Amino acid sequence: MRLRIEHATGFTYPGDVGASYNEARMLPGSTDAQFVLSSQFDIEPSTSVNYYTDYFGTRVASFDVLAGHHALDLTARSLVEVRPRPVEFTEITWDRLRREAGRAVSTVEMLGQSDRTEPPAEVAEIARSIAAQHDDPGRAAIAIASAIGDAMEYMPGVTGVHSTGAEAWAERKGVCQDITHITLGALREVGIPARYVSGYLHPSPHAEVGVPVKGESHAWVEWFSGDWEGFDPTNRIEIGDRHVLVGRGRDYNDVPPLRGVYAGPHKSELHVQVMITREA
Repeated sequence: MRLRIEHATGFTYPGDVGASYNEARMLPGSTDAQFVLSSQFDIEPSTSVNYYTDYFGTRVASFDVLAGHHALDLTARSLVEVRPRPVEFTEITWDRLRREAGRAVSTVEMLGQSDRTEPPAEVAEIARSIAAQHDDPGRAAIAIASAIGDAMEYMPGVTGVHSTGAEAWAERKGVCQDITHITLGALREVGIPARYVSGYLHPSPHAEVGVPVKGESHAWVEWFSGDWEGFDPTNRIEIGDRHVLVGRGRDYNDVPPLRGVYAGPHKSELHVQVMITREA
């Protein structure tokens, strides 16, 4: 599938801002499952942009706005070809997984819990119970992710951008960010390295070509069980040609679409709009 994504975001301020320093993670990168045909990043007020790839492999646009301004508007536009990434199970035992996971920084750092992923006792017990039923860590991982997705109700407005997985679990409600954090905690609890993935999801499985639809940023998980595999626990589906990957990290803190500091009025108002169009 070929998808065109337009992600517009930014801040308005109650007064003039003297300067702002920002990082944006809104542009997809090419991988073995997706190819970026074009991408651009527009900023108002106009300023120069420094592009780099961060430690986890995410494309970052870094920029300063040093002139006075009362609003900051960013628009990321991308055209991406995507293919499905079905889960492939590797024959691996729990003992072998422990040995392999301990050999590389890339897997070791995806085993530790953070404040956002630390699982409540009930989630930890669910994970351990499911893991005990499987000799294959990969099949255990998909069963754990599915169980967390089944237990949670997708409901915007119950949690905020700074909420932890444990807080969302207490309500059994949240958004994809929350469900992903809970799933990460459950997988790491049983020794499966797992990482947070940010990106976009076209909301319609039967999207019409050329029809823009309102979308949003999305999140899902990847785990290591011999190879890295992905799953969308919010929708309880494998990663398909509607998922566009932007970044990876230990949790949301590593991949926020926009992060920065500014000198000026204490309050600011964030605006976000994502439009996704199937081109082919």
